[in-house]
Order: sequence, then structure tokens, then C-alpha cells
Amino acid sequence: MKAYRTSVYLAVFLGFVLLVLFGCEEAARKAGRTPETVKIQPGQTDEILSNPGMGWQTFHHTATEDENLSGWIPSTVHYARWGWDTLEPEPGKINYAFLDEVLGQTRQAGQRLAFRAMCCSTRPDNPYHPDWLEGVGGKILTCDYAGTEGLLVPDLDDPVVLERHLDFIRRLGERYDGHPDIDHVDIGTVGWWGEWHMSSSKTGKMPTMANRKKIIDAYTAAFRKTPLLMLIGGGECLTYAAGRGAGWRADCLGDMGGFSKTWCHMCDVYPKLIPAAGVQDAWKTAPIAWESCWDMRRWVKEDWSLRYIFNYALALHGSYLNNKSAPLPAGENVRAEIERFLRRFGYRLVLKEIEHPKRIKAGELLTLPMKWQNTGSAPCYRPYRVAYRLTGKDGRELTFVGNITVNKWMPGSVETFTEEFMKEPPDLPPGQIVNVIDHIFLPDDISAGTYLFDIAVVGEQTTEPVLQLGIEGRMSDGWYPLSEIEIITEEQLK
Repeated sequence: MKAYRTSVYLAVFLGFVLLVLFGCEEAARKAGRTPETVKIQPGQTDEILSNPGMGWQTFHHTATEDENLSGWIPSTVHYARWGWDTLEPEPGKINYAFLDEVLGQTRQAGQRLAFRAMCCSTRPDNPYHPDWLEGVGGKILTCDYAGTEGLLVPDLDDPVVLERHLDFIRRLGERYDGHPDIDHVDIGTVGWWGEWHMSSSKTGKMPTMANRKKIIDAYTAAFRKTPLLMLIGGGECLTYAAGRGAGWRADCLGDMGGFSKTWCHMCDVYPKLIPAAGVQDAWKTAPIAWESCWDMRRWVKEDWSLRYIFNYALALHGSYLNNKSAPLPAGENVRAEIERFLRRFGYRLVLKEIEHPKRIKAGELLTLPMKWQNTGSAPCYRPYRVAYRLTGKDGRELTFVGNITVNKWMPGSVETFTEEFMKEPPDLPPGQIVNVIDHIFLPDDISAGTYLFDIAVVGEQTTEPVLQLGIEGRMSDGWYPLSEIEIITEEQLK
């Protein structure tokens, strides 16, 4: 009997709720406000998107200077590496003029700069440390690399060298942290080429672990706004840097056995280093960068599978690829494989659906349910904002920035480094569809009429579009047309 009474009460309550809803709908209809909504499902595009903070990197050439950058490959990041001596040719005087000139050229090319400073060179004719370092009391070591003797490198444990080293990093950050034309900075300056190892040397040595951590701490203190990437060979230091917010960079993508018949970076090194350092999930909060081993021509020459290499890079959620500004390889299907890769590489944000009322009164809250999906390989790491534009027939434009940011939309994932993965890395699935609801207030004095309704993703502080979306219809100003909204006034309701 108790269950029967509960069912009856529930039925009466549901009936009351439906009656209220029906009454509200009827009242709105009588008031001239129909609850009719418009649902838009934009068509998707297969074009390769040109977006900041991801994609193909040019190397020591801007996009306008790189003769080997194909016209169908967009590049928003210019990557470079310099010795400490280039960046600080005199004691205590960083060559700001040099860096500012590079930044200006990079900006003119429509790119941002990413860079690494280095201390230890394997070339006897081109050491990376400044000449003045020994003159101020810094200790310089003589060591070997792969049979080459007489290489001069700074002793990174020497107190004078360490003090100057940390001060160099600090002053770089003072000038350039958060610079709008800098994309990211490598945590370099340790080991051969700044890669955090002294391999193939019998006499070269890494600094103590305590000093390595001081160097990482110096980078993380100096660059609090600009993203940092740690070299993957750092071992315990990779764990330490990632724990302080750094992503990671691997400089030998594609090596399937070019150095040794018994091991390779793809099959042996990365599957061990990444789990050992515990950085499998670092990509969720900081970017991952790849650099090709040799360049892609070697991959094709060795008949290594481009599909295998590219799927591997996508599965580990890469955002950048530096092919050293080398020519692309010739061969059947090479371009098709690169295009397929670049369509997924980095973030790719797709507006799947958006709804809005067909008519709305001036001064009311415009509610916008949406469905978004990241079909790329990585998140967008900057909190760019979704914005909306209404354009009247008289040409007047009103731009509204909502409360939705795009940096939390994740790509799909696969389990990596399993036996099945190592045989053939699978295609990366798209990310889950994310349901969000945005709200914008229409001004009371907006004129009645029919308005064009557009959408875009704008900057953190500006209302200018900054991203290309994976949908059709992008206009020359970066906005995407969606539909029309009719604005009505209080007088029209009477």
C-alpha cells in the first residue's frame, strides 16, 4: 500500500511539473516569445589548420626564409638553438639586440619563437660557452666525444660557472618571460647540445644532482608565464622538471635502427625513459615536442614506415615537430602521409553543435548550449576564449566574450608501449564530445532586427580571433558564420 501511495504522489507531482511547464510555454507564446530554438551543426573541414602553439616548426629560418617549407605546410613556430656565447658575448651583458631582432623577424613571418641555450659542444672549433668565462675564474674542462679529443666544456659544478650560469638564466627570464612573441623555451644548457647527457664521452661529466636541480629551479623561477620543455634524456631531472610544470622534448623521432642494429630510440629508448620518469601524463598540462632523427629523407631511404612513426608521435600527444627545415623526401604517398599527420597533430577544435533561441528580447540572457570536440593529439595549452558576434543589417557589430575557455578539451588516447602498440601504433581516436553552456547578456539598447550570428575563438586579452577551427566557413577576418537571431524589443511584446 505504501508503494502504491508513493507512485500516486509521484504521478501527481510529475503532472504538476508538466502543467507548470506547459503554462509557462503558453504564457511565453501569448507574450510573443516562442521557445523555438535554432540548432546548427557546422560541417567539418579536412584542411590543415594554422594555429599558434602547435604544428610544424621551422629551424633557424623563419617561415618566410625557409626555402624547404612547402606552401601546403603551415608553420607558426620558429625554433632555434644557440650557444651561451652567442646569447651572452660579454660578462653580464645578454645580447638583447640579437634576440630582439630574431623575435621581430619571427613576428613578421607570422610565427612565435622557441629556443634553447647550450653550454657543451662536441665541435672543437665551435665551443658553446663564452670566451670570457675562464677569464672571470670559471673552470673549463677538456674532454672527449666519440673519439674526438680536446673538447673544451665548462665545469657546471664549479662555483663560478654555476653562479654565472644561474644568473644568465635569471636575466633571460627577466627580459623574456611572458613575451608575446615567444612560444616556449627548452630547459637546456646542460650536457651535449643541452640534451642533459654526456654520452659517448669517457671523461665528460654531468653536474651533481643537486646542481642539476638548481639549474631546473632557475628556469622555473625565471619563466613562470612562458611554457618550458625539458629534454627527455634528463632521467630523474625529467621527473623533477615535469613536477614543476614542464613538458618534454625528444630529439630523435623516427629512429628505427639507424644508430644500432640492437636498439633504437623508438623501440627501446622512449618506451623506457618515459615510464621510468613517470611523465606519461605530462602532456595534459604542458606541451610535447618532437624533432626528427636526421630528417624525414632518412626515414624514407631506410624504408621505415611513415604511418608507424606518425601514429607513434600522435599517440604520445605531441604538439610540435621540427624536421630541421630539411627538404621533404620524395616518394609515393609521402605527402599524403604528412598531410594526414598534420590534420591530427596538436589541437584541433571542432564545434559539433550549437543552439540558440530564434527570437530574444533586448536586455535578456542569451543561453548557448554547445558541443565541442578535440580531434587532434594534444590540448590547446592557452586559455583562449569562445566569443560571439552579432552583425545588424546596418553593419553595426557587437562582440561578446563568453565564459568558455578551450584549454580543457582533451584529445583521445590509446595505451602506449604495449606489445600491440609496439607492433603497430593505432590511429589516435578523437576526444570525447564536451557539452558546455555559455551565457551572454544582450544590452537593453540593442536595436530590434535580424542579426547575423558568428562565432570565433579569441585571445586571452583581446577580441580578435586567434584560432582556426576544424569547421567550414571561416571568413577572412577569422569569424565563422552560424545563423541569424531576431532581436525584439519590449514594445513589440505589448
